[in-house]
Amino acid sequence: MNNARTQGNIFVISAPSGCGKTTIVSGLLSGEKNIERSISATTRPARKGEKHGRDYYFVSERSFVGKVKSGKFLEWAKNFGYYYGTPGDIVSAKLKKGIDIILTIDVKGAAQVKKKIPGSVMVFIMPPKFEDLEIRLHKRATDGDGEIRNRLCIARKEMAYSKNYDYIIVNDKLDEAVKHLKAIVIAKRCENNKRK
Repeated sequence: MNNARTQGNIFVISAPSGCGKTTIVSGLLSGEKNIERSISATTRPARKGEKHGRDYYFVSERSFVGKVKSGKFLEWAKNFGYYYGTPGDIVSAKLKKGIDIILTIDVKGAAQVKKKIPGSVMVFIMPPKFEDLEIRLHKRATDGDGEIRNRLCIARKEMAYSKNYDYIIVNDKLDEAVKHLKAIVIAKRCENNKRK
């Protein structure tokens, strides 16, 4: 790849909870250079094994709301009772260095990013069947039955927004899903090279 790029690309990845977007993105990042996952800020408590600055920036609700008011986030939303947002200054600094950035965010945040940065590449990850989501969420064992029902209800609504995305990847086989995402990244980089 051409490392002389002066501006990185933004790839926005959305998916209903339990579709495997984090695993797919991790698979891409382990084999690609010059691309990083954006770390979101959140007011939710850290789950077991999560670390501040690696998985999320864990902040207080007061701090988060203050940053919203001062326009510090590229996008933000409230989901399942907690705030999530992408720190705009960190993303901008990486893009200026020519590093591609992946944002794993919900459909509301994705719409905000697309409005602010129209050249963002939008990717939606779907389950093979809707019923697979419930199975995956139960296997994950991080939420109770009521929370899972809530997530499934939200998932139906989110999937209706998939038509607004540039690409749809069906996560039937993990290796194939990672390959498809990699192909999208390479295609965007080639498009940029063609414009030079």
